[in-house]
Amino acid sequence: MYINNALSAATVPLGASARPDDVQRPPEAFDSVEERAGPDGPVEETRDTAEAETGRERPRGVTELTPEEERMLRELQQRDRDVRAHEQAHVAVGGRYVTSGASYDYQTGPDGRRYAVGGEVSIDTSRPADPEEAIQKARVIQAAAMAPADPSPQDYRVAAQARMMESQARGDARTQRQEEARAAAEEGAEQRRAAGDDADEDPMASRDRLARRMAEVDQPSRTPVLQEVA
Repeated sequence: MYINNALSAATVPLGASARPDDVQRPPEAFDSVEERAGPDGPVEETRDTAEAETGRERPRGVTELTPEEERMLRELQQRDRDVRAHEQAHVAVGGRYVTSGASYDYQTGPDGRRYAVGGEVSIDTSRPADPEEAIQKARVIQAAAMAPADPSPQDYRVAAQARMMESQARGDARTQRQEEARAAAEEGAEQRRAAGDDADEDPMASRDRLARRMAEVDQPSRTPVLQEVA
């Protein structure tokens, strides 16, 4: 598995890698094959399907296998099941972030058939601009990477990168909330200052009314007026 980083979008393949120690390699090299859509679902571009499309019959394989070949065949069949289950687990959990279906590496068995011994699924790992959306996407990527029962080393690396994305997005979301709270506090303080200015006008109005009343009272001395008002 490899990592393909781009400015606009990044896709990271997830999947099982072929393990030569698990299945003895025959003289033929591994073949890398992708699935294509057919009328009844995905169709593997194997030599069998190519020959069927051209009307040629596939050469018959060996009808009798040696004990060693039978052991190798059982291992290939089990490996094929494990690889397909591994990749389908990625696809099922990755959901809308999966950018391509599973592709497989094939090995020809002693019976002449081809068995999947490795594969990968590409998933979009680009970070959204919105921190909250980035957090949710990072969680899905982590879950997709670790969905198989036996995650590969690359799966662990992808999950680690997704955790880093989530951590950074959490920090950005925290900063954004702090800025919003600071802006709200400043707005509230401005409103309180405006309300305080309005309240300061009341004593002035009272003094003005008192001055007018004092002017209207015809008294020789202003002291009784002050005492009366007080």
